Amino acid sequence: MTLRSRFTLFTVFWLIFILILYNIFVYFFVIRVTTRGELQLLSNKTDMVIENLRKQGMRGLEDPKLLRDLYNYNEMMRIVTSDVRIVNQIGSDEELLAIPPQIQNFFLSETRQINGQRVLYLSVPFFEQGNLIGTVEATRRLTVLDSYLQILVGALSVTSIGAIVFAIFGTYWFTSRLTGPIGQMVQTMREIDRSGKLYRVKLNGREESVELQQMVRAFNQMIDRLDRTIEHQKHFVADASHELKTPLTVISSYADMLKRWGRDNPEIRDEAIEAISKETERLQNLIRSMLTLAEAEQDEWLDVSRFDVASVVRELSEVLGKTFRRQIRVHFDGHAVQMKGDKEKIRQLLLILIDNAIKYSKEPIDVRIRLSKGGVKLEVTDYGIGVPESEIPYMFERFYRVDEARHRSTGGSGLGLSIAKKIVDIHEGNVEVFSKPGIGTTISIQLPRKL
Repeated sequence: MTLRSRFTLFTVFWLIFILILYNIFVYFFVIRVTTRGELQLLSNKTDMVIENLRKQGMRGLEDPKLLRDLYNYNEMMRIVTSDVRIVNQIGSDEELLAIPPQIQNFFLSETRQINGQRVLYLSVPFFEQGNLIGTVEATRRLTVLDSYLQILVGALSVTSIGAIVFAIFGTYWFTSRLTGPIGQMVQTMREIDRSGKLYRVKLNGREESVELQQMVRAFNQMIDRLDRTIEHQKHFVADASHELKTPLTVISSYADMLKRWGRDNPEIRDEAIEAISKETERLQNLIRSMLTLAEAEQDEWLDVSRFDVASVVRELSEVLGKTFRRQIRVHFDGHAVQMKGDKEKIRQLLLILIDNAIKYSKEPIDVRIRLSKGGVKLEVTDYGIGVPESEIPYMFERFYRVDEARHRSTGGSGLGLSIAKKIVDIHEGNVEVFSKPGIGTTISIQLPRKL
């Protein structure tokens, strides 16, 4: 069942339910109010009869004038003595006259059914010096009231049916506008599935609800993101193919040279082995970096724990300084700097930044650790060749090279800074680059202390 049909049925069902309750309430409320009015009219007549009897000292019970002046054509009135004897009676309706007389010492009013018609019955006792003398009985047909009630039922039925019909068409029209953008999105998704191309849902000039506009915008934003992701994947595949092609071509060329005439020539053989070894190592590094980027897309890439980032920086700086025989100066206030994150990923991040600084600078390297409001700030500064300002926005893109020849000479894969940026992003941090050619480069990383 479609959403439109469900919404229409749900609305109509509850409207019918509410209308039924409302009609029942109106019907019985009108009956109660009108019956109360009829009862009050009969009560006033019986009170007048009893008052006249009191004025006459309870004499003249059989006087026809006592009831005649109060009589109405659709009524019956009579006086019944304590021995259940009718002493005075007026009325022309045989069915009302046939009602058995009653005697009781309390006020009684009720509605009876006589041949399918409602009749209002009233019995009022009267006393003399505390002794029951008799009762005044009055009955009245509610024929006129019932005819009015039939008109009321007809009016309520017509208006209810009209309201239901209006609700059906109105709800169907409303849900058509409501589900229009949803239908567009479904159609767009089917078109995307059929053609393999990404399409966006266009908002019409109609006044859509805020929620629908937000849903359409979210859908279009998702499509835009998918489009960007697909484009990045295409570029990544193209760049990866280009990067893999070069070392494979070198390896293939030297292997072919060895196969043809280099086996017996020690110089050519050594040169080929050395080149193949370097290109193989470079190829391994490239594949390792690509796998790292692929793993970074997974949800459980991080192994979060609490650790001292200062000790990680100090230990890594000592190892790299001894390995590359370079001076790496660590600056912090000497206290432990606790943060929550993936210790190994932060170590990998620092390794990438310090390794880049070592490659492109011959001067000492400064690593600073600073506490900021709610976070930790890491800065790696080299005093080397620097990066042109126009190239800074593209430094963290995959396979981007500021200087192709320079990266070839250093053996870089062009993925290190991309991995570093991914590590910063998944730690909910941000990165800034400050660089001037010929002066040096500072990469500043801001990380939250609590991930």
